Amino acid sequence: MIEASDVVAPVHPSATVVLLRDGRDGLEALLVQRDKAVTHMGGMWVFPGGKVDEADYTADRDPYAAAVNAAIRETREEAGVQVSADQLVWLSHWTTPAGAKRRFATWFFLTLLEDEQEVVVDGGEIARHRWVAPSVALAESADEAHDLRLMPPTFVSLSDIAACRDCAHARRHIGARDAIMYAPRMVFVQDGICFLYQGDAGYDAEALDAQGPRHRLYMVNDQLDYIREL
Repeated sequence: MIEASDVVAPVHPSATVVLLRDGRDGLEALLVQRDKAVTHMGGMWVFPGGKVDEADYTADRDPYAAAVNAAIRETREEAGVQVSADQLVWLSHWTTPAGAKRRFATWFFLTLLEDEQEVVVDGGEIARHRWVAPSVALAESADEAHDLRLMPPTFVSLSDIAACRDCAHARRHIGARDAIMYAPRMVFVQDGICFLYQGDAGYDAEALDAQGPRHRLYMVNDQLDYIREL
């Protein structure tokens, strides 16, 4: 007999686009807010994206090509913006930790908006949008006076580009490295969770006090704190 605790949630392939532009005061990223009535992540501010559909697969069933097609489609559906495959740069890949009710294997792509396309959200699953400097979004997410709530992958992705001055700087920063793979391991702490990422000294043993490099995120009382000291 299979117990409920033995059932492993399926991992759904997904794709997300970190869309950037040069604003008046520097680099800006597009965030969209999921409608608060939506069951999954309702009210959260995210990047445009969603699950890979069957129609996104090419004849050879290549997962990367399917993720690219899903990223293009989701950006058009959720933000009304058309991007092409040659604009997408693979930023990272996130796998939801085991034990979560809904799990995703998500390809994160970075792209630059270099024309005057206007963002138009669907008004259904996506309620509204805003262009915001990554550093501002991170600061607002820590301030209870703002409604800008972020999930760890969004928070980490914004942290990754927060020091970039403009799109050209972001292109050089991301283009100079390989995509980062995130397969978080959860360790429960008082009032929250610590997500350990590869490269952290405590990753393999899930030991928070292990001596050495740090690559982790604390989510305590709905506040996020990302630490990367490699």
